[in-house]
Amino acid sequence: MTKKALNQNAKYVQELEDIIEPDFIFDNKPLNRFKITNNIEQSDEQNLNKKTRLLELKKKISSIENCNLKDNSKNLILGDGDINSPIMLIGEAPGEKEDNTGLSFQGDVGELLKKMLMAINIRKEKIYLTYTINFRPPEDRKPTRKETQRYSVFLKEHITIINPKIIILMGSTAMEAVTNLNNKISDERGNWKEIILKNKTYPLMITYSPSYLIRFSENKKYSWEDLKKIRKKIEDLEINIL
Repeated sequence: MTKKALNQNAKYVQELEDIIEPDFIFDNKPLNRFKITNNIEQSDEQNLNKKTRLLELKKKISSIENCNLKDNSKNLILGDGDINSPIMLIGEAPGEKEDNTGLSFQGDVGELLKKMLMAINIRKEKIYLTYTINFRPPEDRKPTRKETQRYSVFLKEHITIINPKIIILMGSTAMEAVTNLNNKISDERGNWKEIILKNKTYPLMITYSPSYLIRFSENKKYSWEDLKKIRKKIEDLEINIL
């Protein structure tokens, strides 16, 4: 007798379907068919504004002077993914594969991140990905505190441009840059925190980076607990991330 395989994502799929299920309201008033067009035009305008601001931010970072990171890198890695996504994921710094391709989270790190996100029913391309440091550190070393502080100005501007509903900080460098915390990441991960930028509050979760988990796989169990909390927050806020 063959045991029927269980669909582990079935619960999340149903919950997401429930979230996006429309409530039909009938009204005797005539339909305003121009409203949809106006909404589309407004969305296009916002999208263009984001792209313009991101381009300006990239120029600011590119024009930075006296930076060892910039001088020894091939590419400036700004960000990838959906610029209108409600979820912004911030890693530590690009590695060799990212520097060569000009893309974020490549190779084994990217594959692990993809699996981690899919475990909570999120596709990697549906979120916005960036780094604390936009250039690859020499020999893939950890960015210094001075470097982190220097680039945190750009990172915080980056956050306000994307304007996500949830921020995921992967690694201690991202944690320090956004929250100014310099404790052990093991003491800070797994608990929801908040930051305020330009009078707006952003909820954030600190967790381990994929590169760290590749080296210390025994900590994947803690990362899984963090991911489940992120999934719960998405559901609580009724965020559509399909």
